[in-house]
Amino acid sequence: MNDRERAALRQQLLKKLRDSFVYSAEPTFVLSSGRKSHFYIDCKKVTLDAEGATWVGLMILDRIADLEIDAIGGMTLGADPIATAVAVLSYESGAPISAFIIRKESKGYGTQGFIEGRVGRETKVVVVDDVLTSGRATERTIRILQEAGCDVVKVIALVDRKEGGREHLERLGFEVEALYTVEDLLKG
Repeated sequence: MNDRERAALRQQLLKKLRDSFVYSAEPTFVLSSGRKSHFYIDCKKVTLDAEGATWVGLMILDRIADLEIDAIGGMTLGADPIATAVAVLSYESGAPISAFIIRKESKGYGTQGFIEGRVGRETKVVVVDDVLTSGRATERTIRILQEAGCDVVKVIALVDRKEGGREHLERLGFEVEALYTVEDLLKG
């Protein structure tokens, strides 16, 4: 993808994300942490849309093109459509990358594990999420992967709420990138 194509794709996806952004004068939106917020970014409206999923997948695939990785995924549910889009597009490009899912709780049957997909010792992974807030859920995802012997190469969020998550994960020694910030959604 050249710079012009990259910029056009970024603008198209930004428009879709802005359409998924909801603001309220009062903090009425309850986040996964339990905290209330003035705004909510419903990224699933974008990542579960055929066009949106394709654009997200293409953008992330472009960002990881130079990395040596085996798999991509994160905590269910935010990461699932993102990882799947990247996996499908990577296969179509001739350089397949597997997807994985981290369960919120270990399954109560079979292996009783947290991870779905083909990852394990020395698997090089990128962790993705739709929205990065405090970074605690992403940290939990990383710890589960590390316990399985995976090497976390990078963390990529679709949107950074700019509430300390990036800084938290960087202090832990992880490279973090966000395709957009809440500020990008507020402009225009």
